[in-house]
Amino acid sequence: EEDLLNDVCREVVEKWSDSQVVDAKEEKEDEVQAIASMMEKQARIVVKPKDVSSQEEKQRKAALLAQYANVTDEEEYPSLINSSAGALSALNPPALFRNTNVEDVLNARKLERELLRDEFQRKKEQDKLQREKDKLAKQERKEKEKKRTQKGERKR
Repeated sequence: EEDLLNDVCREVVEKWSDSQVVDAKEEKEDEVQAIASMMEKQARIVVKPKDVSSQEEKQRKAALLAQYANVTDEEEYPSLINSSAGALSALNPPALFRNTNVEDVLNARKLERELLRDEFQRKKEQDKLQREKDKLAKQERKEKEKKRTQKGERKR
């Protein structure tokens, strides 16, 4: 009975270890296959440039580009644009929306400058207070040294 039990145990362990090896090989093959299929899919994907064939689409695109250029120019050079506003309005259609990107960036920079300015002012005040403290400490050391030398001269 013991021999039979040992044989059965040994056989179970052997089958189990064989199945583990087969599973590991299958997992590796599955991973390799998955990677290969992903690479093939990526290789097949080709971005085709969009063809702007109609004249109407070209005009719409040109109008949008001109509108963006106008908004930027108006914000950067308001005196230049105001003088030629009549000419520009004749060339471009009225704005469909207002571009606030430049305003947001300018406001963010302005806020950042104000914060830096405030921080610099605080640091400047702190440095001034520190210099005053250092000056008082130096003066106190001088007075202590002076008193010590006076005591020493009195004892002589």
